[in-house]
Amino acid sequence: MDASTAATVPKQEIKLADYKPSAFKIDGVHLTFKLYPELAEVTATSRMRRAGDANDLVLDGGPYMRLVSVAIDSETLVGSAYTLSDDSLVLHDVPDAFSLTIVTELKPKENTRLEGLYYSGRNFCTQCEAEGFRHITYFLDRPDVLTTYDVRIEADKTQFPLLLANGNPGTVGALDEGRHYAEWHDPHPKPCYLFAMVAGDLACLNDSYTTRSGQQVELNIYAAKADIAKCDYAMGSLKRAMKWDEDVFGLEYDLDVYNIVAVSDFNMGAMENKGLNIFNTKYVLASPETATDTDFEHIEGVIGHEYFHNWTGNRVTCRDWFQLSLKEGLTVFRDQEFSSDMTSRAVKRLDDVRTLRMLQFPEDAGPLAHPVRPESYIEINNFYTTTVYNKGAEVIRMMHRFIGPDAFRRGMDLYFERHDGEAATCEDFVVAMEAASGTDLSQFRLWYSQAGTPTLTVTRSFEDGDVILAVEQACAATPGQPIKHPMHMPLLIGWLDKSGVEVKPSVVSGGKWTAEGCLLDVKSTVQHYHFKDVPAGAVPSLLRGFSAPVTLKHDLNAEELALLVRADADPFARWEASQSLYSVYLQSCITGAADPGDIPEYILNAFTGLVEDRETDQALLAELLTLPSEISLGQQLEILLPQEIHTARHGVTEALAQRFGGQIVERYSELAHEPYSLTKESKASRRLKNALLRYIAHMPQAEDIVTAQLRHADNMTDKVAALAIVANSDFASRDALLSAFYEEWKADDLVIDKWFALQAQNTRVDAVSKIRDLMGHPAFKYTNPNRLRSLISTFSMLNQCRFHDTSGEGYILLVDTIAKMDKINPQTAARLVAPLGRWRRLPEALQVKMKDQLEQLRSRVESDDVRELVEKSL
Repeated sequence: MDASTAATVPKQEIKLADYKPSAFKIDGVHLTFKLYPELAEVTATSRMRRAGDANDLVLDGGPYMRLVSVAIDSETLVGSAYTLSDDSLVLHDVPDAFSLTIVTELKPKENTRLEGLYYSGRNFCTQCEAEGFRHITYFLDRPDVLTTYDVRIEADKTQFPLLLANGNPGTVGALDEGRHYAEWHDPHPKPCYLFAMVAGDLACLNDSYTTRSGQQVELNIYAAKADIAKCDYAMGSLKRAMKWDEDVFGLEYDLDVYNIVAVSDFNMGAMENKGLNIFNTKYVLASPETATDTDFEHIEGVIGHEYFHNWTGNRVTCRDWFQLSLKEGLTVFRDQEFSSDMTSRAVKRLDDVRTLRMLQFPEDAGPLAHPVRPESYIEINNFYTTTVYNKGAEVIRMMHRFIGPDAFRRGMDLYFERHDGEAATCEDFVVAMEAASGTDLSQFRLWYSQAGTPTLTVTRSFEDGDVILAVEQACAATPGQPIKHPMHMPLLIGWLDKSGVEVKPSVVSGGKWTAEGCLLDVKSTVQHYHFKDVPAGAVPSLLRGFSAPVTLKHDLNAEELALLVRADADPFARWEASQSLYSVYLQSCITGAADPGDIPEYILNAFTGLVEDRETDQALLAELLTLPSEISLGQQLEILLPQEIHTARHGVTEALAQRFGGQIVERYSELAHEPYSLTKESKASRRLKNALLRYIAHMPQAEDIVTAQLRHADNMTDKVAALAIVANSDFASRDALLSAFYEEWKADDLVIDKWFALQAQNTRVDAVSKIRDLMGHPAFKYTNPNRLRSLISTFSMLNQCRFHDTSGEGYILLVDTIAKMDKINPQTAARLVAPLGRWRRLPEALQVKMKDQLEQLRSRVESDDVRELVEKSL
């Protein structure tokens, strides 16, 4: 059936409780791809074996391919021997063991869903996670069916000289009519979601890596010829990741070749297909002229993430899609640790926490809340969420903190020993950690099954020089879970005396001192921790290292927070204190209880100390000087007040800029002419410089300083920092500068993505109309997920005050875009829905407008991807 006539009957809900092993196994599959300009013919021959009591073999399929033939043991089936529907092929009364050959025809150029086999940028490419393989051939498309793959690809040699698949390369040769073939063999059993194939005409950056056991691995990164010079950093990141995994976890690579292919049209960031990673160009291509420091860090992190999947995801995969965090949460933790070792651990932790709070906390607080291991789903693509990935990583981090790095490494070794080559569960991982450490994690398992963000409230009472900390935990009801049970979590704290010196009072019970602080074992709704001989005036440093993914409330006053901002040795706790210090005042400005221009003395003193600070890591100092974001401030309010938040934050920023203008400009000037490099110190310097520039944007001389940086910067980090201010300004040169930047960089898609994103964050009153104008720009493409995300996702997720414009135009823009994208690429469309589900936190007038748009969207969508999320949001 053609895509345009695909059935739209809603899928049935799938439940974890209904899981059953597959009734059939596959002992090997041979795939032949014959690629032509307008179609692809796929022949799949599988050695099938009955493993249960089913008489019929039910294979997953989809409406986007045509069944040419099906044969058992070389005998073609006809008539009643099988039943074909839009989503399955059922073979009746099959033997216990047999060879199954299925031939299908596909039209990759019509595949705008970018799922299965598609054509992009003159290349054939696949994306099979989660359920894309069923759009290539009829198959047991489930992660617990593992088998080996032999692949043969045939195509025109001139158009497609490069033919790649998973595993190790085999024979190659010429065919008639200018065609050729290449064969590949992957010796490691894998589920079909890890299958990959690429055919195209790409340039190659080649290198090698010798594992610690002496195996030489060929490394290749493939990209468009014009982009291959931007792949050096990605190659270096890959080699660093391979060495790090050997050093930290003792894990070596296990094939002769490791290939990465960069494509411009891709639904995800990257995909860990065994031996053939397919990447969004955003996470491969970089040069100082075109990529920001953040881009470089993301490239290293994502390269590491996909490489680390070789063991945590490929060698041990997930039994079913409910266990998605088994591979993703664990691998995010691993890539976070890798990036921390490669850069500033302190600032990396802040960045990860900020991402969690900006994206996952709202998810936990809204209608789309779900556990790290969900109980049910309709469309699995909708569970590639920050809960599964980022909160899942925090769950792994808490285990690591509880049992310590040595026991965690033993647990990892045991996990691989028990499950290598298998499909496992989250429970299997926790059991391995318990066995390796002797720690009871039975209550801790609630983190996998219970949704929501716990709130920890810490209060103090005093007894004869001792301090008793009362720790109370609570978690609000989430969809399907009205009653919450106490969670088991680590709360890391410290103590500073009134002069800012770290002290270690003894704890009577329920805690122990470690190198990082005192680790409290929190298990009950309310617990008390008794500290003896606490110096008078000592201040607790709470939730060090963000030891648990919670919202923290406390009874610290402004003076105590200012002490932590000045002296706390823990970077996260110090930053958190600065954010709390600013937030208290900003909230009073939001409600009208305070004037943004009348900044209290305790903030002025703290800010003075930070501006003059020459000891703190400059990247951390940049964060300490930055006010909480509008989104962060909104999360602290019961009712979101977007316009009031924007006005208050803008006013306080302006007041600080006026008060400290001389010191800020002086410090900025010290940093402005430092030479560019990618060292940790150089990146930290740029981070601080551009944090100061955001204050300069509120000064009379702003246009001169900002435009000078834009014109003279020798790197994209500084250009983007300046252009962001230009896009948000009323500078006389604003439009000319934006146009000039576009003309200079219009040939570089990733730079133009930045150009769109900066304008999407513009908080001027004409923001929505400007975004509509940009959607008509020749460079805007609905079919390219990167371009769509750069403009529409950035607007709806980050531009809080203009997305929630009182006119409701922001909601209309988003709904129109989702409805259009639903017909082009449902996965991408679905990932735009989340902001529309947060209407319950808005003032009544905005609630009505947003809910009305959701209702309209419900009547306009066709895909299960979008329909499921809209229904839940309402």
